Amino acid sequence: MDARRARSLHEGRLMGLPHVTGVGTGKDEHSGEDVVIVFVTRKVPRDRLRDEDVVPDELEGVPVRVLAIGEVSAPE
Repeated sequence: MDARRARSLHEGRLMGLPHVTGVGTGKDEHSGEDVVIVFVTRKVPRDRLRDEDVVPDELEGVPVRVLAIGEVSAPE
C-alpha cells in the first residue's frame, strides 16, 4: 500500500490522539522511502502514554515518522 492511501485510511484516528496536530506523507530523510508523517506539538515517551494513544511505527506496512513542530495556531 502507498503512503497516501495509508494516511487517508488512518488520518481520522491519528488526529484524535493527544498532541497530534496533523498527518501527511513524505520521504524518509535517510532511506528515501515513502512514509506517513504525524505532526505533534511535542514528543512524549511511550511509557507516559496509554497504549491506545501511541502513534504506531507503521500503518498498512508503511513506516510512520513522528515530527514535533510545537504549538500550532492560526495567524491573527
